[in-house]
Amino acid sequence: MTASVLFVCLGNICRSPLAEAALRAEAERVGLPITVDSAGTGDWHVDCPPDPRVQAVALRNGADISRYRGRQVMAQDFHRFDHIFALDRENLRNLRQIRPSNGTAELRLLMDIVLGREGTDVMDPYFGDEAGFDETWDDVTRAARAIVERLTD
Repeated sequence: MTASVLFVCLGNICRSPLAEAALRAEAERVGLPITVDSAGTGDWHVDCPPDPRVQAVALRNGADISRYRGRQVMAQDFHRFDHIFALDRENLRNLRQIRPSNGTAELRLLMDIVLGREGTDVMDPYFGDEAGFDETWDDVTRAARAIVERLTD
């Protein structure tokens, strides 16, 4: 059975597309069949491509995400995906409000699966400098490795 994972941040143009790309790359590296997507709790960037700085850091790390498009998380996602990971605590709270009472997806904070990072947010690099995008890539890559390890055990 193929696992399915959804990453959620606020606008779906920075952190969650990077997390999606990192997990796709890690799953491909180990030959793990997986369904991966990303979404935002907000609707500001629906149908927009990822931020150009996000596309650049992904491309530097071997992932072309230029075709990704922002979308807003929906109640149905809690039935479509096995795992939904919030990139920060604010979006985790938002997802708990959106989640239907019969939703089946496991809902967690992404960094809770990375040893030593439990309870921490993936930094939002949107208003920072270029180094922040690399830091975010490093975080989501560590999380992707942890997810793949968990799914292959």
